[in-house]
Amino acid sequence: MSAWTPAIGFMQGRLSPLVDGRIQAFPVAHWQSEFTQAQQHGFPLIEWTIDADEIADNPLMSGGGRAEIRSLATRHGVTVGSLTADCFMQAPFFKATGGEADARYAMIERLLAASAALGMRYVVLPLVDNGGIETPDQARRLHNGLSSLVEDWGTASPKIIFESDFAPADLAQFIAAYPADRFGINYDIGNSASLGHDPAAEFAAYAARIDNVHVKDRVRGGTTVPLGQGDADLPLVFRLLTQTGYRGDVILQTARAADGDHAGALTRYRDQVRAWIQAAA
Repeated sequence: MSAWTPAIGFMQGRLSPLVDGRIQAFPVAHWQSEFTQAQQHGFPLIEWTIDADEIADNPLMSGGGRAEIRSLATRHGVTVGSLTADCFMQAPFFKATGGEADARYAMIERLLAASAALGMRYVVLPLVDNGGIETPDQARRLHNGLSSLVEDWGTASPKIIFESDFAPADLAQFIAAYPADRFGINYDIGNSASLGHDPAAEFAAYAARIDNVHVKDRVRGGTTVPLGQGDADLPLVFRLLTQTGYRGDVILQTARAADGDHAGALTRYRDQVRAWIQAAA
């Protein structure tokens, strides 16, 4: 088996101060400087994020903003390869009705168009928390809406990948209804640990559908903690990723630094992930 040396990137905002105390939010005052810091600290990859309450002001959503993103990415040798659409979790179209559902659906259409214009490969749709699927009708509405989007866009749009709180067998059944060339899974290590899922069962159920990996650690039933301090079996997960042939990207969605040294914390996490991957080879 050839060695796996993934591009290790970070969730946008992890190199910026917290926004209103939130662990994850679009860093409106610092997003440009994150490209400089990414280059300085050896991070080749950023996963963008976008919130529902500020979607109109996010630079991703305007031609001028995307031009600035491209310029910064080129100047600093950093790729913006994916987007986590937290706005979808905050305002899922399949839980709304009437004009509100139409407006939320249009938001997803605009996101796909903007992501395609920037050349992103993946758009992560979080089916967790407020975006979790609660009824068969919601699952049907989600499937019908996304199938229509993909039919309209075809291969011009990024691949849609789901982050879910489903148990392994349920997620395998869910993703089987979506074509593998246009839909996949974002595997979040910390979320799975928080839910008490068995990594071996998860990989046995749907390893072939994983397209992106979020790295964080969480206490079972609890919040995000520094890597190695929660219930995620990170060495096991990286062994399973290696053994099942995963060769995609790895995105650090890790705990924030208590002392404010976010760059220092992020580089330590990256080095630890590299060590786990090397040990798994």
